[in-house]
Amino acid sequence: MAITKKRKAVNAKVDSNKIYTLKEASSLVKEVNITKFDASVDLHIRLGVDPKKADQAVRGTVTLPHGTGKTKRVLVLCTPDKENDAKNAGADYVGLDEFIQKIEGGWTDVDVIIATPAVMPKIGKLGKVLGPRNLMPNPKTGTVTNDVAAAVNEVKGGKIAFKVDKAGIIHASIGRVSFGPDKIAENSQELINAILKLKPATAKGTYLKGVSMASTMSPGISVDTKTFIH
Repeated sequence: MAITKKRKAVNAKVDSNKIYTLKEASSLVKEVNITKFDASVDLHIRLGVDPKKADQAVRGTVTLPHGTGKTKRVLVLCTPDKENDAKNAGADYVGLDEFIQKIEGGWTDVDVIIATPAVMPKIGKLGKVLGPRNLMPNPKTGTVTNDVAAAVNEVKGGKIAFKVDKAGIIHASIGRVSFGPDKIAENSQELINAILKLKPATAKGTYLKGVSMASTMSPGISVDTKTFIH
């Protein structure tokens, strides 16, 4: 595939042999964006863990101080007595059986699903559809709860869930290219803080092995892990 002039110019701005400070990367990622839309800024964090070991499968949540810049569509699966709480908190979809049927039919047009513990037995069968899309409600990420209003507010306020993949990498969106460099850096730092707190006791050697920052379709920028405040 031919590389466009724009892409060539952008690639020239990023020195693939250089490791940038967090501050430099947060500015550079804005300069190398070639999309016409407000692209997502993502962090790819390589960890020194073995994800096959249950106690090293790092996963968690973090509330980004400046949000993600994306309005998340939230579905709350609950009993009728919780429906008003969920709606008043700003959930986009609220219900139970009709949405279970829709999901069984392949509908997954949401970003986060929150469920009350009482309805989880009904939702278990949706694992095949929701699991691969990272949508399955989980008590560890705060998406299985009786306080549906608080959970909806957290998600709408910039709470994100992350987990290490089979290759030992965490991929997470931490903002948009329209954010100022300071906001990108502060959101990145908050995510790294959350990941550092989750370091498994059994993980050997260097835990934070490498960090790369990129926007949609831009080249990756290597970030010096030492520039994150540990």
